[in-house]
Amino acid sequence: MTQKQKWTAGLGQLVIPLVALGILILFNLFRDPGFFSISVAVNNSGNRVLAGNLISIIDSASELAIISMGMTLVTAACGGQDISVGAVGAIAGAIFVKVLLQWVGVITVPSVILAVLLCCLATILFKLFNGALVAVFRIQPMIATLILYSCGRSIAYWINGDATPQLNSAIISSMGMTIPGIPIPTPIFAVLLVGLLLALVFRFTNIRLYTQSVGVNQGAARLNGINPMLIKLLSFVLLGVCVAVAGVIGVCRLGQLNHKTLLVDIEMDAILAVAIGGNNLGGGRFKISGSILGAYIIQMLTTTLYAMNVAPVNVKTYKAIVIIIIVIAGSPMVKSRLTAFWNRIHARGAQPAVQGGGLK
Repeated sequence: MTQKQKWTAGLGQLVIPLVALGILILFNLFRDPGFFSISVAVNNSGNRVLAGNLISIIDSASELAIISMGMTLVTAACGGQDISVGAVGAIAGAIFVKVLLQWVGVITVPSVILAVLLCCLATILFKLFNGALVAVFRIQPMIATLILYSCGRSIAYWINGDATPQLNSAIISSMGMTIPGIPIPTPIFAVLLVGLLLALVFRFTNIRLYTQSVGVNQGAARLNGINPMLIKLLSFVLLGVCVAVAGVIGVCRLGQLNHKTLLVDIEMDAILAVAIGGNNLGGGRFKISGSILGAYIIQMLTTTLYAMNVAPVNVKTYKAIVIIIIVIAGSPMVKSRLTAFWNRIHARGAQPAVQGGGLK
């Protein structure tokens, strides 16, 4: 496949999320021309920051975008989804707070780095547990991850108890909100950093190719010298890092830990982001950028509904209706029908020209 063909295929995979995003943008511009306006405001710390619905959408979707990247890899390699990301994210947040407030006792840049590294290590171990159930014991991913989905928040409770410890520190505030002198919310930089790191991994290794090969046909991949078990475990390791980063952002954003609400229900939104992004939930080819777009589409839809004064209790219902339409529009059956329809139109348009050329 030439580079042009690869680019065309990749763009084709993004058609549905790009169209959905375009419709949401046009709808909001028609409903409120100033919906996407950006202004400069002063926050509680006296720092000048960017404000507006667009900034809020990009900022609020940060945790979802990061987890969606890791979820895409697990989906591509294993043909299933990890539904324990929210619960393990709560564990990561609990470990982060435990390290800073009890093990180290002081919040400094080195202690924060140590806490983040320990969070990554812990979530990797938990995700390796999930990965072992999937790769070694061949349990369906959603069933295998149901264990930590059920008990993960209880583990977070055991780590810190039922308290909601506060993290009163300028460093924590900078990580969750904005860095003084930089008006852009810090979580946005976290999304860019994780995306850049994954892009570098794909650029300098064959992980993308191996992951897609295992997802498409792991028997054929094994015959070609690829270890499917190792690739599946690696996908869970990368997801663990994404979950740790998202959990830390969630804690820093609020400046406290609440294991009951931290990243609650994010696993469902992450799966939807992967699906909306045009990725096959049965495994195989994937596109990280599609999942990121899916995360921003979900957040824009949520923000739009709140801007229309939809009651919070009804937001999930309206989101479900719109997301069902998007997912069905991006399904293989609909895509194949639309492709066949387009080919027929193109053939009919080309036929008179051919006949005319023959008459000459």
